[in-house]
Amino acid sequence: MPALTPVQRDVLRALVDTAVPALEVADDPHGFWSTPGSAVGADEELAQYLLTLPEADQTGVAQLLDALAMLGFQHQGRATREGMIATASALAPEALDALATLRGGACMLAHSVPGAGGRNPFWAQYGYPGPQITPPQAEPYITPYVPSDGEVIEADVVVVGSGAGGGTIAGVLAARGRHVVVLEAGGATSERDYRQLELEAGRTMMYRGGLSVSADGNIGLLAGATLGGGTTINWHNCVRPPEAVRREWAREHGLEGLDTAEFDRHLEAVLARMGANDRCSDFNGPHQRMAEGAKALGWSMHVAVRNVDEASYDPVAAGYTQFGDPSGSKRGTLTTYLRDAFDHGAKILVHTRAEKVTVAGGRATGVTAVRTDPVTGRAERVTVRAKDVVVACGALETPALLLRSGIGGPAVGHHLHLHPSAGVFGVYPEDQNAWWGPPQAAIVDEFADLGDGYGLLVEGSHYYPGLFAFQLARRDGRQAKEAMSKLGRMADFLFLLRDRSGGRVTVDAAGEAVHTYALTDERDVAAYRRGLRVLAELHLAAGAEELWFGTAPPVFRRGDDLEAWIALLESMPIGAGGLFMGSAHQMGTARMGGDPASSVAKPTGELHDVAGVWIGDTSAFPSASGVNPMLTCMALAHRTAEHISEESR
Repeated sequence: MPALTPVQRDVLRALVDTAVPALEVADDPHGFWSTPGSAVGADEELAQYLLTLPEADQTGVAQLLDALAMLGFQHQGRATREGMIATASALAPEALDALATLRGGACMLAHSVPGAGGRNPFWAQYGYPGPQITPPQAEPYITPYVPSDGEVIEADVVVVGSGAGGGTIAGVLAARGRHVVVLEAGGATSERDYRQLELEAGRTMMYRGGLSVSADGNIGLLAGATLGGGTTINWHNCVRPPEAVRREWAREHGLEGLDTAEFDRHLEAVLARMGANDRCSDFNGPHQRMAEGAKALGWSMHVAVRNVDEASYDPVAAGYTQFGDPSGSKRGTLTTYLRDAFDHGAKILVHTRAEKVTVAGGRATGVTAVRTDPVTGRAERVTVRAKDVVVACGALETPALLLRSGIGGPAVGHHLHLHPSAGVFGVYPEDQNAWWGPPQAAIVDEFADLGDGYGLLVEGSHYYPGLFAFQLARRDGRQAKEAMSKLGRMADFLFLLRDRSGGRVTVDAAGEAVHTYALTDERDVAAYRRGLRVLAELHLAAGAEELWFGTAPPVFRRGDDLEAWIALLESMPIGAGGLFMGSAHQMGTARMGGDPASSVAKPTGELHDVAGVWIGDTSAFPSASGVNPMLTCMALAHRTAEHISEESR
């Protein structure tokens, strides 16, 4: 789609100002109510975002804008525009989806576009201070290697991906004397350059620009796309894999030693390298409310162990660390295993996307890749020759690389587990100071096992005005503004469930990953609905005055009939057009196991069908871990690195 026409821009601006309207409110000291979304540039940002969509989606949006223009949408008052949107949504399901996306995008951008001095004009209303950055004086530690166009690099091992799995394997093998090359599709932002702005970080550090949704529209996908991968943008939570899961993987999937002290050794090794501790898990307002609610209900809760350096930890900066950590306290692979690899001579390439694993005679020979120059945008070819290839692109991209390479067997891309998650916002009488302190400082594990090893955890959340505005976008623009006006008094509790249902990753004609996922197992559906009830009860036990969930259900106010509100939620479908699902944990799409028909890699991590190709990330998980997967991933990667080292002797 070419740039929008002037008329299409007028319609888009009217859509933005319907989602984020200018309203007359008597008490409006910050101009929050009287400022429309277009006044902060949300329409311009949304127009630019539309140009990044697939061609078919661009065409559909253009047709929708043209149809609204023919009806004179851009010339109507707000009430009439909202009526026209409701009518269009009722008449055409595709229009409903498109308008919901545009409305949500308008709200997200209106609350995340940085204004003068990096401060969005809406933030003052709800007290969001934005990051207070004092850049460190040290120069960047890791200097990425910049190859020439067409360069062929020789190595012992090439690791595709630099996150929890790939970064760990690179560090362990390099320290053991292997010549290692790391390929990272994302860029590298040094600690001194992090500005911790939501919109900027989403575009430069997050998978597909920070706003990725499965192809079927059922679930939002949050993943890293930067040096250090998910460990650079995650919420620090180091959760040990449950004993029941370890037994399952060992006894049902053949991962020998996973249920013994042998795997404890790997867990302890990575915990020590990260300096994980529970002494930097300060409770902000939402965590205090979580603790109060859990105590009142008699539910089990414990303080989180986090990979944080105590000497440089800063609770003021901790609440922004999904957008980069300028303090350097986050002990992800960027500040641990990747530094080990760099110190031992590894070449680390960024902006370099692996296209294919090359194979000859049933054994890996290396990787072909394309590096995109971050300044000129020029595509440059790179080849790495190595007898061992570690595929650690994350569970959303590892199967795509295997499929493009024609390796891995029939199970590649199957068994996509996502720990489906949803959050309920509780509104409290007082300010919650939710952006101070770590995003996840405690875990309610009362419902971790609902009887068969499957259940759900309740955790805290990082705070970001843009994404929350997207989640709280309402068909009524006034109500959407009302929700965001209360953000400072909101606490967001979320649940994540250990899912049995499995989605899938395939590739399109261009070789790009396509993700599909639906909550189909009746027990998963029941656990999701149980999670909503748990969050509601926890908030109310902590003193919440209101409960807000997603874009569709009415607001629950204390004194309302809770059972009726829960029943309404339970009557709605889960996924596209219904109750929201999000995922920050992706697993299982190239899983380890003993059966080549149902697994991709052997229990050691090496592919069943190609020697020298190893799975090194969460896609190796035989099933969902049921807990935040970083620690489990790093321990498995540490184990796999030892197998590679032994095979390479």
